Amino acid sequence: MGTQISGKQIDIGSALQTHVTDGLAAVMEKYAQTPTDATVVFSRDAHMYVCETLVHLPSGLTAQARGQASEVYAAFEACRDKMEKQLRRYKRRLKDHHRVRSQPVEFGGGAGYVLAGSEGEDTPEPEGLQPIIIAEMEMRIPKLSAGEAVMQMELAESPVLVFRNERHGGVNVVYRRDDGNIGWIDPQETA
Repeated sequence: MGTQISGKQIDIGSALQTHVTDGLAAVMEKYAQTPTDATVVFSRDAHMYVCETLVHLPSGLTAQARGQASEVYAAFEACRDKMEKQLRRYKRRLKDHHRVRSQPVEFGGGAGYVLAGSEGEDTPEPEGLQPIIIAEMEMRIPKLSAGEAVMQMELAESPVLVFRNERHGGVNVVYRRDDGNIGWIDPQETA
């Protein structure tokens, strides 16, 4: 497994790198077999250390966790515990998913845009209905079943996931509702 460990405005020593590599490898070996790669980023938020981890699994799914504490090692431990809890929850499904799927998840491209929002009441009314685009980026859209999409959304701790449905190839959305349940949007043309 390739592990990239970096810090934003923080020096990462070799002892911390070894601790992170060993701790992450133990969790991955226990729950997810062999991940392809992992990225661990440490940063500061006021007096707290923040650890964010993103792990790419061989099936094409990703797991993501975030932890924070007043010490850098404790921040990693909190992040690792969250990652372990997620993987433990989905261990059976991850193994079943790996057996059933003969090839990794396919990804298609898509355009993503960041639109300017209104700053407040003093912001002048826009002249037209066209939003102001302040950033453009390329997005990766996975081709998954609805169940895999829900699992991916949970593993990534994301409130929403856009995916291409394996069954019919259409664009679908799963999202976390305010009541805690999961919503699924499957727009299909009706004749």
